[in-house]
Amino acid sequence: MHSPLLLQLVVILVVARGCGLLLKVFGQPAVIGEMAAGLVLGPIVFGALAPEVHAELFAKESLGGLTSLSTLGLVLFMFIVGVELRAPDGVRAQVRAAGWVGVLGVLLPLAAGFAISPWLHPLAPAGVGFLPFALFMAAAMSITAFPVMARILKERGMTQTRLGRLALSSAAIADVFAWIMLACVVALIGSGDGTAGLLRTSLGTVALLVFVFAVLRPLYAWLLRRFAPTGAPSQMLLAALLVGAIGCAAITEWLGLHAVFGAFLFGACLPRDDRLLGCLVERLEYLAIVLLMPIFFALAGLNTTADAFVGAGIGAMLLVLLAAIVGKVLGGAAGARIAGYGWRESFATGALMNARGLMELIVMKVGLDAGLIGPSLFTMLLVMALVTTVMTGPMLTLFGGRSPALVDPSSERA
Repeated sequence: MHSPLLLQLVVILVVARGCGLLLKVFGQPAVIGEMAAGLVLGPIVFGALAPEVHAELFAKESLGGLTSLSTLGLVLFMFIVGVELRAPDGVRAQVRAAGWVGVLGVLLPLAAGFAISPWLHPLAPAGVGFLPFALFMAAAMSITAFPVMARILKERGMTQTRLGRLALSSAAIADVFAWIMLACVVALIGSGDGTAGLLRTSLGTVALLVFVFAVLRPLYAWLLRRFAPTGAPSQMLLAALLVGAIGCAAITEWLGLHAVFGAFLFGACLPRDDRLLGCLVERLEYLAIVLLMPIFFALAGLNTTADAFVGAGIGAMLLVLLAAIVGKVLGGAAGARIAGYGWRESFATGALMNARGLMELIVMKVGLDAGLIGPSLFTMLLVMALVTTVMTGPMLTLFGGRSPALVDPSSERA
């Protein structure tokens, strides 16, 4: 029996590109269109218009290949983000500010998630206790989409600006807290390894950080100086870089975190070299963004259901949106303001922290697989991820604009 993988890829790419072009007409980054393409390819649109074709093309037993490709895409993209985001100046000065933004960008939406849980708990699958459910909703509200934020900043040429570095550093801190909390939830419901699993995650993460920056960093710096003095790695050295990125991704996945964190850590440990970055972007990033990442959005869309918008579902959807937006924007803005940033910069930071897209989809999938949420809440959270991410661009323009205070011309790339 033939595999439908190639046909699935063709359909996903055509729909993703089409939605991306459509959203660009409205001033949104293409990534928003790719996320929306997931909904289009799911049962709400494609499944409703052509149910037999949809069931044949995206049969459950045929999705294994797509799942593996989507994971590879996330790993490659986050590896490049790590390589790019090691700014040589101003990082240490921003650690305190990023800490405030990251912590408050978690605490406020976490509280909002707890606050709305009593009204949403009836939508949870039968047998799910209130505490695990409330903890999951708190974690889901607290997530910031690190890779999507990076793409929004990249398309605006703001990756290396003061605001861009602050937002990305804060998002990394916030997501670490959120992922630790998510691991606690999984342990609480008994789907993981309990206390032993939590201990392995915390101690293992510390050990990995030490290994990456004390061992891998000097090793790969020597390899690049010795075998890639022009910044263009040979095929053998490129393979060594991929082994490092994928190996670290595998370790963080084994530790109970997501693979993207390991890939980012490895990228961040490499020496900063714009020639190396350009080479890696040309060889790896285009493949990840154009071919592989749209697959992840499509797989998320396949888990949605139209039942989420029936009856009381509309009210629950509005409640989720309100808690998500208010918690993140105010939390991020408060953190930046406490750290000494102006009001415009603070709310621009809060707007960026409100983007949830990709990481939210990962958290949703964890909750769905663990039985904490069903298709209805999964769909609501996906819509929330889309809406909050769509808001990011307009809010960033409103609060940030192109003010010289927010954009460092010396580091902005064309």
